[in-house]
Amino acid sequence: MTSPSPAPGISSAVKGKIGSAIPFLSPQITSYFIAGGIAGAASRTVVSPLERLKIIQQVQPQTSSGQYKGVWTSLVRMWKEEGFKGFMRGNGINCLRIIPYSAVQFTTYEQLKKWFTGYGAKELDTQTRLISGALAGITSVCTTYPLDLIRSRLSIATASIPVQQTGSPTSIPARPPLSSAFHTSSVAASLRPVASAFSSADLSVWGMSKKVIREEGGVRALYRGLIPTAMGVAPYVGINFTAYETLRGIITPPGKSSVMRKLACGALAGSISQTITYPFDVLRRKMQVTGMDALGYQYNGALDALRSIIKTEGIRGLYRGLWPNLSREK
Repeated sequence: MTSPSPAPGISSAVKGKIGSAIPFLSPQITSYFIAGGIAGAASRTVVSPLERLKIIQQVQPQTSSGQYKGVWTSLVRMWKEEGFKGFMRGNGINCLRIIPYSAVQFTTYEQLKKWFTGYGAKELDTQTRLISGALAGITSVCTTYPLDLIRSRLSIATASIPVQQTGSPTSIPARPPLSSAFHTSSVAASLRPVASAFSSADLSVWGMSKKVIREEGGVRALYRGLIPTAMGVAPYVGINFTAYETLRGIITPPGKSSVMRKLACGALAGSISQTITYPFDVLRRKMQVTGMDALGYQYNGALDALRSIIKTEGIRGLYRGLWPNLSREK
């Protein structure tokens, strides 16, 4: 027996709302979430060493020696010091994060498209797609942000990053004057690995979460750096979309739209958008490690972090870790 059709005279908007009453988690949508989650976890696992290296390079203090420099040499160093486990440090929570992240992003994007188009009453244009994509990205980032912060902490907790230590490992070291973003030799002599500031109990998702909440101001500390992160989503989506459409007209003209050409468009568009918006990512990481005694970063907000980075490291400091980030996109 077929279901009765809506009575004559009902607008398309009402029909759309009636149709939207169908349960969202249909078998097809559920399969999309599962497949997307597995694919996302697999892709992140493959590039996990580069992702961890990017985070380390973003937050390591600008000391005269002991830095992770270069992509290949740093990966070799990571392997020698920590083995395969070092490559995967922080990847477990990153894979766990991709499932709710993708679900929230997909759900929000689809619902926003319906809302902006009056449930089918208006045409879905480019501007609507951009706005929906940006808002969906911001929503998914905000929803899963604590997991991202803990992932960053775990990624650097066991790294042999040389940092200044004065007094006990848990005391916040005084920040000495910097000259051309390098510490003096006397300071370099007092460097110790950041890993010395963490116990084995801290090196888990639950342990690191408790440490942040207990020592850095409660649950609110899990959202440190959220503002610059959210601010970077909208321009990233817009630049990525614009770059892709522009490159598609150049690389995939009529009759030359092979799979490799389309992949090249996507890779180039992603590289361009990530490079332009990369300073937001650096600010996010810097804010996420603010309060970690071992590193000694103390910022009074994103603007203070931005001023400090430019003052001590110059514009170049806003692009630290860019090469491993671009390498993982290829």
